[in-house]
Order: sequence, then structure tokens, then C-alpha cells
Amino acid sequence: MPPKRTLHRTTPSPGNEAAAAICAVVRRIPRGWVATYGQVAAMAGLPRRARLVGYVLQHLDTTTDIPWHRVVNAKGEVSYTLSRHGSDAFQQRLLQEEGVEFDDRNRFDLERFRWPE
Repeated sequence: MPPKRTLHRTTPSPGNEAAAAICAVVRRIPRGWVATYGQVAAMAGLPRRARLVGYVLQHLDTTTDIPWHRVVNAKGEVSYTLSRHGSDAFQQRLLQEEGVEFDDRNRFDLERFRWPE
């Protein structure tokens, strides 16, 4: 069962244009592809705001249709942190179900699976 996320809405709040832009980009990432936090930020018109992308995605409701799991760090990894309460392992499983192949160090070939935009 996926871990609970904290915010109780499936889309960004109406007045938050940055969050809406981020979610619009993430919705476009095709199944089996990934994009980095920085890549999403740049495509959303928010260069150098990768942390904002992480914040927005972390606060989506679990019932969202936004494929948050397709956003990864620039090292070709799922970002692991205690504050994710297990959602990092869930994210890796979702990516594996879409065909993203991880090695024994829980990394994948970013150049192979990165969405070419």
C-alpha cells in the first residue's frame, strides 16, 4: 500500500501558478520515461527551482493523477530521505513497473530513460 502524502487536493491551488506549471510538465512525461527535478523546473519556466518541484510533488494527494514518480534526481536515482516515509521505495517500484531498469545500487541509466522533451 502506498504511503500517505500530506496535502489533500489532487491539483495545485488555483492561485499558485508555479505549482500549476510544474504539474502541467509532469503530466506530459510519458510512461517509462523520467525527468529530473531541474529539467521539470526549466520546462515549467522556473529555472534553478528544482527544490520547488520536489516540494510541490511531495505535497500532492495520494489520489492524484499526476505521475510524480517519473521525476528523479540528476544522479539517475530516486531521492531517498527519511521524510518520504517509504515513498522512495514505492517510487522505484512504480518506475520498475513502467520498464525503468535499476542496477544493484538502485540506480538507472539516466541518459537511456531521460525524457527527451
